[in-house]
Amino acid sequence: VTRPCLSIAAVMNWTGLESLVSGVNKYSTAFGRIWLSMVFVFRVLVFVVAAQKVWGDESRDFECNTRQPGCTNICYDHIFPISHIRLWALQLIFVTCPSLMVMAHVKYREGKDMKYVKLHPGSHLYANPGKKRGGLWWTYLLSLVFKAGFDSSFLYILHRIYHGYDLPRLSKCSLDPCPNTVDCFISRPTEKKIFMLFMVVSSALCIFMCICEMVYLIGKRIAKLLRIRRDNEKFLFAEQHELTEMAPRRSQDRRTDPTLTDSLSLNKEKIRKGGKSTAL
Repeated sequence: VTRPCLSIAAVMNWTGLESLVSGVNKYSTAFGRIWLSMVFVFRVLVFVVAAQKVWGDESRDFECNTRQPGCTNICYDHIFPISHIRLWALQLIFVTCPSLMVMAHVKYREGKDMKYVKLHPGSHLYANPGKKRGGLWWTYLLSLVFKAGFDSSFLYILHRIYHGYDLPRLSKCSLDPCPNTVDCFISRPTEKKIFMLFMVVSSALCIFMCICEMVYLIGKRIAKLLRIRRDNEKFLFAEQHELTEMAPRRSQDRRTDPTLTDSLSLNKEKIRKGGKSTAL
């Protein structure tokens, strides 16, 4: 009865953390939503539902071919300096905590905006407190760096402690108080290795999603700055070079037609001749 109660309590605790961290979805990009889904579907649920049961017998069913008192405990501590299940629990806590930085910054903005509205009715300090601009953009980017950094650090720690991502079927131990080199056996090493590789691959995918989101945010910011710079250059160019008329004025560009002057002179001569003839 105790184990089901403990597992239910663990699920409730992780569910509370999920509901708390899921609030960041409103301020996340598409990559951030995919990252959060991967964390709680492929890591938290696997950790709570399966991994804890698989590693629940690691200490009880660890055996060494000796009856020397204390030898089995010493060898177990040497082979497993820290339990996989506890290491992954710490990893999940550290990885999900940076998301709370974004929520705290948004709440700070909302409180600051409420105070501004009280002093200046009808106006707001922030049009959208959750918009990733200014300091919130840097906070969000820093949270991504922390997420990727924590996952990478725990993967390195796991690799360093266990000398790779493998669980040998047979381990040899020669520490005191063991009388000689004894053989120790881990219970269900193949199943535990599969779960360990699954958690490692899930962590690597989460790191990849964080890197993609960082590249997306930085690229979008650079594109926005370049667009603003290009618009400013166009505006300055329009101010410095006023638009001129495409065609000159007709009065300025009118030219005398020589044929027209010749015809006018001929008409004058005809009029003069006609006048003379009438006079005669």
